[in-house]
Amino acid sequence: MRADKWLEVNLVGLVILVGLAFVAAKLLNTDAQLTAVQSAALTTAVRLERIEQALPNASATQEKQFQDWLDTRSRNHERQYALSSADAIEEAAYVPIDGIDQWVTIRGEHRDNPVLLFLHGGPGDATNPWSYPYLAAWEKAFTVVQWDQRGAGRTLERNGAPAAGTLTIAQLVQDGLQLSEYLRGHLHQGKIILVGQSWGAVLAVLMVKARPELFSAFVGTGQIVDPPADERAAYQAVLATAQAAGDSQALASLKAIGPPPYGQGTSASQLYDRWLRACEGSSADAFLSGRIGLALTAPGYTLQDVDEWIDGRTLSAQDLDKEEHELAPRRLAGTFAVPVFVFQGAHDCSSPASLAMQYVNTLEAPMKAFVTIPNAGHYAVFTHSDEFLRLLLERVRPLALSRQPRRDDTSARPGTRGRTGRSGHAAPAV
Repeated sequence: MRADKWLEVNLVGLVILVGLAFVAAKLLNTDAQLTAVQSAALTTAVRLERIEQALPNASATQEKQFQDWLDTRSRNHERQYALSSADAIEEAAYVPIDGIDQWVTIRGEHRDNPVLLFLHGGPGDATNPWSYPYLAAWEKAFTVVQWDQRGAGRTLERNGAPAAGTLTIAQLVQDGLQLSEYLRGHLHQGKIILVGQSWGAVLAVLMVKARPELFSAFVGTGQIVDPPADERAAYQAVLATAQAAGDSQALASLKAIGPPPYGQGTSASQLYDRWLRACEGSSADAFLSGRIGLALTAPGYTLQDVDEWIDGRTLSAQDLDKEEHELAPRRLAGTFAVPVFVFQGAHDCSSPASLAMQYVNTLEAPMKAFVTIPNAGHYAVFTHSDEFLRLLLERVRPLALSRQPRRDDTSARPGTRGRTGRSGHAAPAV
């Protein structure tokens, strides 16, 4: 059975193995403390094989109990993260982008706030299913847009897997630029802030270099500057982690397999990923595992949606990893016509901060800054979202406001408030 398909079969087994009461007691703490979700999800993640074995004994009653509980938690989270301002914008819909419907969410307390388009990592690791607690505070100062890229999340669910050879970096950049054009008109703002995490930062750089007039600033995090060089540096960090842990057997195995890339799902990739997570630290490990708990109780999401999120990561990696590794570093470097900011976790093992700093130092831009976030790794934008927001407020938001033309007060208010469910209709074509 494929590991990335475990959600199709293990949810009822989860009830049997760990008990509905145990899971509920842990996950109910999401309202007060996000780490409780991460801890509970980490506990369940290591038990997946035993869960599968328990499935044949599941009863219909147990399945319904678990589904009812998930539905209740989802409704509670919808109330908890609802936007309260009378001037809020809260939209979730499919937008036709370059020939297919693509899932886009727009959330913010005030419509006149700067628009921030967040590009998820991966490839294919859509953030819409689980990012709501991390980005909720951002919505007070920004109109936050998230997009399930082609081949990811609900966009994948709507359209199916892209035809062979069509899921390319060039296509995703084109999609992102069309979405940016749509957002400018739909939200009546001249320019938008573009924030990219990891893989998303690669797309963001290419978008900004192609159409700088669309953007007031670029912010990268988990910044990839040269995929092969990043991986070589990451491999050395992984070796150092195993050596510091005194695990001579793991160290010997890592040396035997050599640096990545590895075949997907191979024992080499699994060994490397385990030690990469160890290198990133406990907060990153808890974050990665905790996303499952958040996605299962996300407002408006179904188990099928969560499964498509997991499928999208596998599919996109298969189609895009080779092209990403062959991407010429010069395409990400050089001259920018917009301000450039890189906020990098100081302990990022996947995209080491030292390489990101060297990268920023070589760039030419109207304004640029490199800032490290202490005690944070590759996922600093989530694990240290408050600190990341502080940097956005201090360095980026004022710049965006100064570059934003005043909107005519008589212009129509864009969008529809409260479209948080799954829309069966697409928004107007881009």
